[in-house]
Amino acid sequence: MSRIVVIGATGHVGTSLVPRLVASGHDVVAVSRGIRSPYREDVAWRQVRRVELDREAGDSDGSFAGAIAELNADMVVDMMCFTESSAAQLVEALRGRVEILLSAGTIWVHGPAVAVPTRESDDRHPIGEYGTNKSAIEALLAAETRNGGLRTAVLHPGHISGPGWPMVNAQGNFDTGVWETLAAGEPLVLPNLGLETVHHVHADDVAQAFHKAIAHPDAVAGKSYHVVSERAMTLRGIAETAARWFGREPQLRFAPLEEFLATLTPEHADASREHILRSPSMSIAAAATDFGYAPRFTSAATIADGVRWLVADGQVDTGGRSLRE
Repeated sequence: MSRIVVIGATGHVGTSLVPRLVASGHDVVAVSRGIRSPYREDVAWRQVRRVELDREAGDSDGSFAGAIAELNADMVVDMMCFTESSAAQLVEALRGRVEILLSAGTIWVHGPAVAVPTRESDDRHPIGEYGTNKSAIEALLAAETRNGGLRTAVLHPGHISGPGWPMVNAQGNFDTGVWETLAAGEPLVLPNLGLETVHHVHADDVAQAFHKAIAHPDAVAGKSYHVVSERAMTLRGIAETAARWFGREPQLRFAPLEEFLATLTPEHADASREHILRSPSMSIAAAATDFGYAPRFTSAATIADGVRWLVADGQVDTGGRSLRE
């Protein structure tokens, strides 16, 4: 089996990916900025070599990419690349030394959809710094492979969710109070007609995708893939579904976008605007065909898994009502 270096190994996806790789017999080196615990404990971590590296500082002084190269990996999974210059340094250090570099992108490399489901081959019009930077990284990696250099592939997750942190809610932001409102059967305001979409994916399904891509390096080299649940959900659909988890009939009110945003705090309004403007609904046909990606969680099941954790952790008060899918 292979030695695989995972950069950002204790994050949302790495928490699930590392045990998968260990179970497959790989020699795993887990790189993170600090030696923190993963989101979920697993005995597999006892077999993992932990390496502490500060990427931001290492990119600044030019030491990070070389330190990764010195780990002598067969493959590298990069969950934490956010700038083109950081990607360029890593490519330069790994060229000729590893079989393939798999990088985590984002579905936000696409701007607002023209037709849905959006395919990887559709025209790209990213908006905002995050999506624009990730698009530039993808272009750099694709050109590197196309020109005969380091083999690379990019996997673009949707709204990564699951136990351990808040997820995008029915208003398109991260306000945990939205779940409390729905559980209480109280009125919730949505934008327009509530038909804008968000496309969740369970962290474990993203881990599944990287795991399977690692097993098919020849098929994925030079390509990019969407990694999301089978179907996106509308904001209205999330609200109605979540209310009924708690035995409530949804009490929804609708307002024009700017009027809706004015009801939110600046932080939540910004997040809602970003999600609503894009309203993603992505195709996973390419990932299914090339390496057998098959998400285990629907969008609704993904959200429910995360909400259960928020309730158990005391971050959401449902008034004693249990979540029943």
